[in-house]
Amino acid sequence: MNLLFRDVAGPCLAPRGSAVCIGAFDGVHRGHQAVLAQVRTNAQAHGLMPVAVSFAPIPRVFFARDDAVPQLSSTREKIALLRHAGMDRALLLRFGAKLAAMSAQDFVERVLVRRLRARHVLVGPGFRFGHARAGDLALLQQMGKVHGFEAAEVAPFALDGERVSSSRTRILLGAGDFDAAGRLLGRRFGIGGHVVRGAQLGRKLGYPTANLRLGTRVSPVAGVFAVKVHGVRDAAMPGVASLGTRPTVDGREVLLEAHLFDFDGDLYGKRIEVEFVQKLRAEEKFDGLDAMVKQIDLDAQAAREILGRSTTATAGALT
Repeated sequence: MNLLFRDVAGPCLAPRGSAVCIGAFDGVHRGHQAVLAQVRTNAQAHGLMPVAVSFAPIPRVFFARDDAVPQLSSTREKIALLRHAGMDRALLLRFGAKLAAMSAQDFVERVLVRRLRARHVLVGPGFRFGHARAGDLALLQQMGKVHGFEAAEVAPFALDGERVSSSRTRILLGAGDFDAAGRLLGRRFGIGGHVVRGAQLGRKLGYPTANLRLGTRVSPVAGVFAVKVHGVRDAAMPGVASLGTRPTVDGREVLLEAHLFDFDGDLYGKRIEVEFVQKLRAEEKFDGLDAMVKQIDLDAQAAREILGRSTTATAGALT
């Protein structure tokens, strides 16, 4: 992707015309990837620019207000995944009260026609848009006849007889089924970010951690996990991680803390990704630090065993 854009208003981003897909694209799972592949095919066949239109925050988060809505990807991760899927432009619209109040007709005219000069538009099954969700595929096709674009709905993408969706992926992750969730995503689930300084309690307890803040993002997983950490060395590094509020030390902010096995180095400011391999247990509050360290010892031992089996299985599959 060459450029990222955030606003409805502005010059045309595709003067020669575009092939467009519209959606929340949370997680950019295999169903989304199928849509993006079709957009790329349409663009190549007709000499158009492939463009993804999405939203930040996603509408589901905006309308939920104070209710926590787990998200499969951060905005940065979504942009990277769209780029990897072959999109030349991403129009990541700021979703707020103003955009929510925009009529479906205005959205078509201002975004698809003026901003993108759309010639082919693809949407997912049951796609609705505009104020009060009044817009649908029929409206897109009707307005397309006037403005010179075609609109179509892609068939649901299914694996093992079940439709691939962000909601189903969230449920699998919440249940700790990372293998099944990975099949839907087309990759292992992970959370990335820049390492920040913490209270350095882990180092004092013998378990220094690389800490990632989630900000406003709500994670679909919580607890203690066996993990692989990418971005430190060429190969992923094994470790154990906790994601939560750290109730034993009266924590408030949700933090992802990853301890890398057999590693001693300064990672502050470095961008890493923590891949979740297996859940060990839920987060809990201990009577004191000694009790917590005893449990961390057990967690680290369990994670080493799990990751050792995982490495052996992977090596066997490659031979």
